[in-house]
Amino acid sequence: MLGLPFLPTFTDAQFKIKTRFNAQNELIVLGLGGIDKMKLNTKADNEDNEYILSYLPKIEQSTFTLGTVYRHYAGAHIQSVVVSHSYMNNRNTKYLQNDESNPDNLMLRLRSTEQETKLRFENSSSFGNWRIKLGVNLDYSQYTNTTFQQVYIDRAQTFDYHTYLGIMRWGIFGTFNYTSTDDHFTASLGLRTDANNYSSAMKDLSNQLSPRLSLSYQLTDHWALSGNAGLYYQLPPYTALGFKNSNGQFANKYTLQHMKVSQQSLGITWRKGDTFEASLEGFYKNYDKIPLSIVDNIPLACKGNDYGVIGNELLTSTAQGRSYGAELLIKWLIAQKLNLASSLTLFKSEYRNSKESEYIASAWDNRFIFNLRGTYYFPHQWSFGMKVSCIGGTPYTSYDADKSSLVTAWNAQGKPYYDYNQYNKERLPAFTQVDIRIDKTFYLKRCMLGFYIDLQNITASKLKQADVLMSTGKIANPEAPVNEQRYIMKAIKQESGTLLPTLGITFEY
Repeated sequence: MLGLPFLPTFTDAQFKIKTRFNAQNELIVLGLGGIDKMKLNTKADNEDNEYILSYLPKIEQSTFTLGTVYRHYAGAHIQSVVVSHSYMNNRNTKYLQNDESNPDNLMLRLRSTEQETKLRFENSSSFGNWRIKLGVNLDYSQYTNTTFQQVYIDRAQTFDYHTYLGIMRWGIFGTFNYTSTDDHFTASLGLRTDANNYSSAMKDLSNQLSPRLSLSYQLTDHWALSGNAGLYYQLPPYTALGFKNSNGQFANKYTLQHMKVSQQSLGITWRKGDTFEASLEGFYKNYDKIPLSIVDNIPLACKGNDYGVIGNELLTSTAQGRSYGAELLIKWLIAQKLNLASSLTLFKSEYRNSKESEYIASAWDNRFIFNLRGTYYFPHQWSFGMKVSCIGGTPYTSYDADKSSLVTAWNAQGKPYYDYNQYNKERLPAFTQVDIRIDKTFYLKRCMLGFYIDLQNITASKLKQADVLMSTGKIANPEAPVNEQRYIMKAIKQESGTLLPTLGITFEY
C-alpha cells in the first residue's frame, strides 16, 4: 500500500524458564528465534524504486539461539555455567531485471550458515567493598557458504565456490570492582584475552590482551566526574574468513588479524535530586587492523551501506580509523507529569588505508546527531509523546560513469560502480524527522487495556540521497564487441520518507 520496493515479513518467538531447585541452585533456559523473509515488490516498479529493484536481492533468514545458565549460590561466591548454541541461515538470490524465467540471468545465489556453540564458566566473589569476577570461555564456530556471484573487477568474473570453516576459540577474563563505603568512588579494572585456531597470527593469547579501566567520583552532592579507557579486539566477519580463491584456498588466512579498537572518554555530570540530570562527555576511539579491500582500497566497514554480501573478497588488515567528539545529555522528570530527554552528539569519523596515508571522512561521518523525546501525562490516563530526530548529512562517493555503463559490468551487479578515487568527497543535506504518539489507558480489575496511535514522520520529511546512475536497458553501440558494449544511462533522483501510521492495542494481566 505504501509502494515500497521490498516487502519484509518478520516472525519472532521467545521463551524463558527459570527453576529454583533450592536456595543455592537455579537453572534458566532461554530461547530466541526468528524467521525473516523479504520479497521484491515488482509491482512498485516506478522510477523511485527502479534503482533499488535493480540490485536488491531476495533475502531469507532464519535464526535461533538456545541457552542455559546454571548458578550455584555459596554465600559470598556465585558460580555460573553458561552453555548456548546459535544458528543463522542466510539466503540471498538475485536475477538480472528480476527475471527468474531464464537461468542465465542469475547474478547471485548465496546460501550460508553460521553456528556458534559456547561454553563459559565464571566465579563471582564479594569481599567487603570488593567484587571479583573470574572466568574462562570455550567456543566452537562453524561457517558454511555456497556462493555463485557475478562480479566485475577489471573484467567480468564469476565467484563459484563452497567453503566450510570450523574455528575453535578460547578466552580468559576477569574484573575487579571497588565501591567506597560512602559510594562516592567506584573503580572497575578488567582484563581479557582471546585467541583461536584460524591462523598462527590469531593463536597467541598475548596478542589480544585487552585491559579496561573505569573510574567515577562524586565531587559534591550535585557534581560527579567519570572516565574510562579500554582496549578491545574483535574477529573479522565469517564472510571474510571463509572466502576462497580460485585454487580453493582461504584467500585471507594469512592477511587478516583481530580488529582492534582503543577508546577513552571523560565526562562530568550535574544532578538535582531525581528530577534533573545533565552530563557532558568527550570521547576518542582509535581503530586498527581493520580489513581493507585490496580491489577498492577502502575499509570493509565503509562498504556496508547497501543490502548485499560484504567481505567475500581479498582483504588485508592494514586500515585504520578514528572517531572523536562530545555528547551532551539532559534528562528532566516530573513524576506523573513530564518525562523529557535530549541528547546532542558532535563528532568526526575518519579512516585511512595505512599509517602512511591521510585521514578522510568515513561512511559514518554525519558530524552531528540530535534527539529530543518527551511524554506529557494528562488526567484520566491520557498521554502525548513526541520525538524529534535530526542527523547531519552523510558523505558520499560519486559514480564511475565510464565503468558503470559497460554492459558486462552493469549486468554483474545491477547497479553503478563508485569512483573510489573520489571517495566521500561529496556530502548530503541533513535530515529531520518528527514522530508523535497518543495513548489512552484503562485500568480494569487485575488488568490494563491500552490503545495508541503512533504517527512516524508526521511532517513527511524526505531523506535525500545522491542521484544514481541507472541503465535504460538500451545498448548505445550494439555493433561493438561484447566487452565494449555500453548501456545508455540515465540519472534518477533518490529520496525516501513517508508518513507511517500505526494503531495498537496493549493488554496486561
